[in-house]
Amino acid sequence: MTRFISWISAVFVFAVLGAGAPVLAQDIPKGKQTRAGLYLTAAEAAAFLEKQDALFVDVRTRSEVAFLGLPEQVDVHIPYMEMPLLPTYDDEAKGYALEINPDFPMVFRAYAEEHGVAPDTPIMLICRSGSRSARAADALAEMGFTQVYSIIDGFEGDKAKDGPHKGERAVNGWKNAGLRWTYAVRPDQAYPADRM
Repeated sequence: MTRFISWISAVFVFAVLGAGAPVLAQDIPKGKQTRAGLYLTAAEAAAFLEKQDALFVDVRTRSEVAFLGLPEQVDVHIPYMEMPLLPTYDDEAKGYALEINPDFPMVFRAYAEEHGVAPDTPIMLICRSGSRSARAADALAEMGFTQVYSIIDGFEGDKAKDGPHKGERAVNGWKNAGLRWTYAVRPDQAYPADRM
């Protein structure tokens, strides 16, 4: 009986400690890794925002925000990549290619200066599933921002590898975690370049 209680206690301690453990770089797919190595899941990002001030940026395209919604807590939408005016189909990716938004660094810098975002301010970036936010985090690190977190499961999450939802974004992510989101983009959340 004592051995059983010890085993149950060990499992409980492991579960409690493991639940709050940060996401480790070796657990992150290569395409989602950043130079700074700062990661949060969508659920961790929501909890982070409840306890600490941070800048929360949605880096998805305008179309994604317009048609899929965004987290209610997002401070601003600044797309890292955009759909080109004349999109081209990428047969290998089975979709349309995006291109880097050349204005991303300039628009972010202007927003940061206007809102008092310091180089060490915690910044959280969210995209669809964690790849673009990683690239955007690297861009901000190059600009001197030191506390840039990539939300590794993004707004929609990763695709299920098997089961009845195979190929669907039903595994994790902001929406699948049941976190607050909306289709209504507030004026202060809109891409600053579009507010004219």
